[in-house]
Amino acid sequence: MQHDRIEIIQVNISGEDKPGMTSSLTEILARYDAFILDIGQANIHQSLTLGMLIKTTADKSGSIMKELLFKASELGVMIRFTPISEERYEAWVGRQGKNRYIISLLGRTVTARHIAEVTKVVAQHGLNIDAIRRLTGRIPLDREDRSARSCIELSVRGSLTDADRSAMQEAFMNLSDTGLDVSFQKDDIYRRSRRLICFDMDSTLIETEVIDELAERAGVGEQVRAITASAMRGEIDFRESFTQRVALLRGLDVSVMEDIARNLPITEGLERMMTILKRVGYKTAILSGGFTYFGNYLRQKYGFDYVYANELEIEDGHLTGRYLGEVVDGRRKAELLRLLCQFESINIAQSVAVGDGANDLPMLNLAGLGIAFHAKPKVKATARQSISTIGLDGILYFLGLKDSTIE
Repeated sequence: MQHDRIEIIQVNISGEDKPGMTSSLTEILARYDAFILDIGQANIHQSLTLGMLIKTTADKSGSIMKELLFKASELGVMIRFTPISEERYEAWVGRQGKNRYIISLLGRTVTARHIAEVTKVVAQHGLNIDAIRRLTGRIPLDREDRSARSCIELSVRGSLTDADRSAMQEAFMNLSDTGLDVSFQKDDIYRRSRRLICFDMDSTLIETEVIDELAERAGVGEQVRAITASAMRGEIDFRESFTQRVALLRGLDVSVMEDIARNLPITEGLERMMTILKRVGYKTAILSGGFTYFGNYLRQKYGFDYVYANELEIEDGHLTGRYLGEVVDGRRKAELLRLLCQFESINIAQSVAVGDGANDLPMLNLAGLGIAFHAKPKVKATARQSISTIGLDGILYFLGLKDSTIE
């Protein structure tokens, strides 16, 4: 029978947004018992775009479109109807949830040139952009301060080989020279349910290497700085370099540690990041090749849940030049990340690791999301994601958090 034939129609409405518009349009569909298969709406500065995919029967479709057309005219908006075949709809259903990726553009400002460069890479690899949303708040016209930040998130879809993904990662990493950080993540259940974030401490949470500060007070600053720089570049083994540096601190009065702790240069965005991470229920850990004394100071001040670092041996109020227990090097950091995931009963894919040095690479590569933060060139070249343009609170946007929902 002709009137029982199913019809699928895509309805697109655009124009000035007005209260009650969605209600009045869907009310027409309800009167004819039309089934809404899909719906999406975006509003940019009072300009509305509404899309609906509806299923109805051939005997009702003409009346539905006629009434929607009259209502659209009355509301002063444009409306367009596109018939969709059942085969096309079923193919679309079969693709849902598969091959989806999130691309985050982050910087002090995100320019038209930045968006053009990123979307060119997206197009070159045959991906379609499904949605674009701004995660940061609207920027005042006169704002040009150091704390400015901007993030735009693209939701894209398409099939990629491992080689394609690597090529896209490399292309995005190269854009950091233009003042833009780009995160490229698979849009799966784990991306939306991160639970644990592990941080390196020195040159990540704080803008210094504490061992260099201690060395300055001990009068061996130049020697220790040279060893530190070589270790961070991955030129010498971390454990060996650590033993050499600690030995040079022998005889230093422990009171110096308290003075250094009180004056640590805190990395931009740390307090805001920790406030929000705690508010939304993340567990946080410091996994550091530095020292527990300073890690515990940050834990007390900012509320980290765990601290694993190195313990300096002290006798008669002075450092002995030795350390206690196992050195927290790159291998140990990755091991601790795995153990924390087991303790918190979460999948390793739900974890995030953040660091800047070569000894952070094992945990950056193991975590579900590894972020090289203002990192050394070797680390940045190896990591899958990096932040080099703004402070630690940039991590919030890579997690998909939006200013309007977290402030």
